[in-house]
Amino acid sequence: MVGVPEPHPGWTFITNHARVLAAIADNPNVRIREIAARCRLTERAVQRIISDLEQGGYLSHTRDGRTNTYRIEPDKVLRHPAEAGLSVASLLSLLVQDETERVGNPGRSVAGRLGGSGRR
Repeated sequence: MVGVPEPHPGWTFITNHARVLAAIADNPNVRIREIAARCRLTERAVQRIISDLEQGGYLSHTRDGRTNTYRIEPDKVLRHPAEAGLSVASLLSLLVQDETERVGNPGRSVAGRLGGSGRR
């Protein structure tokens, strides 16, 4: 069992909501425990973030036995007025592409993982 991650002092460029969404985009069947470890959050925090994203219409899930499969709404527009017109797919194309390059899978497309067309 993974313990509580160390707190990060100061500010960061990427929000925890964006980190969780990127982890799900990378693997729609990812477990909350794995998201928590990757994002350096508690499992409880990840559960709250997933709930926020679902309530906002950015994410949905289906349950098959003990496994959740998440579906991201790639065409949903980001919430902040400064990002007016920017879609979830646009954000994730930056975050997930970087992650796949770090782990050596440059051939995987963001659109394929999101279940959308990838159009912006």
